[in-house]
Amino acid sequence: MRVGIVGVSGYTGLELIKLILTHPTFKLTYLATTAGDNMVESIHPALQDVITMVIEKASVDDIKLHCDVVFLALPHKASMGFAKKLWDCDVKVVDLSADYRLLQETYEKYYCSHEDASNAHKGIYGLIEYYRDDIKSAKLVASPGCYPTATLLGILPFIPYIDTNAPLFVDAKSGVSGAGKSCTETTHFVSINDNIFAYNPLKHRHAPEIMEKIADIYGVDINVHFVPHLVPMTRGELVSIYATLKSDIDPIEVLKNHYANEPFVRIREKPVDTKSVSGTHFCDIYAARDGNALFVSSSIDNLLRGASSQALAAANIMCGLEENAGLPRLAYVP
Repeated sequence: MRVGIVGVSGYTGLELIKLILTHPTFKLTYLATTAGDNMVESIHPALQDVITMVIEKASVDDIKLHCDVVFLALPHKASMGFAKKLWDCDVKVVDLSADYRLLQETYEKYYCSHEDASNAHKGIYGLIEYYRDDIKSAKLVASPGCYPTATLLGILPFIPYIDTNAPLFVDAKSGVSGAGKSCTETTHFVSINDNIFAYNPLKHRHAPEIMEKIADIYGVDINVHFVPHLVPMTRGELVSIYATLKSDIDPIEVLKNHYANEPFVRIREKPVDTKSVSGTHFCDIYAARDGNALFVSSSIDNLLRGASSQALAAANIMCGLEENAGLPRLAYVP
């Protein structure tokens, strides 16, 4: 099947290239950026002698001509500019931006005005374990980012057992690659080296996304207090969640039963770490309780399970392939 990637200059675009090059069915036929006029091995020197391919200036007509599936690895707002023109063709779309993840009202409150209002609600949320059946017939999958993925996979099994009148507290820590390829004041080496800090505490726009998906899956409203941190490592994400129980449960047994048939969710008997999932599609989860206090911790590779490999899994399902086709399982250890 012919596959295109729009937005190949960033980290998620690079990860998608690497995944598709070893995929048993997908074949790269189109690479593009908004600027174009380059070679992929020039933008990503690690790909020299691995792949030689021209990066085109992104064009909807070229996507329709060369692709059966296209990944939009673009920032929010930029992505909808392409997606809104692809609804009427046979190309399946996996969007890695936030443009189709949320209800329009929520999106416009935290991002910007939506240019594709008539289709804003039509994207299927790409959290595989919970929306698998809907993804099978999806035209466009809105692939979730790293923070909502790690948080939702960790807390969703416990929603029936927690007091939803009490807030969820989410302490999330991500490697610097999650901030994107462009250098900023906070991602500059002298700022992040030997340092750790919170950003947008209690105001981050992933909090309403987490709340919206809990409500969608379980029909309950719960307040989420979300605090992300940037830590001095390249990749990886660790999320710690604190909730109040209303039921007497064994947290590990709840997790094992809930994810018994999910091969890429691993339940750990000890607190999780980021190194064990780095380079993989796995999400590792651990949970413990003290009385009515519940602690849940989940870890993922922010660039893979939190972005590119999750998008690839969605594309596999959309195209009727084995869900695990091309998904990485071997961690970057030691």
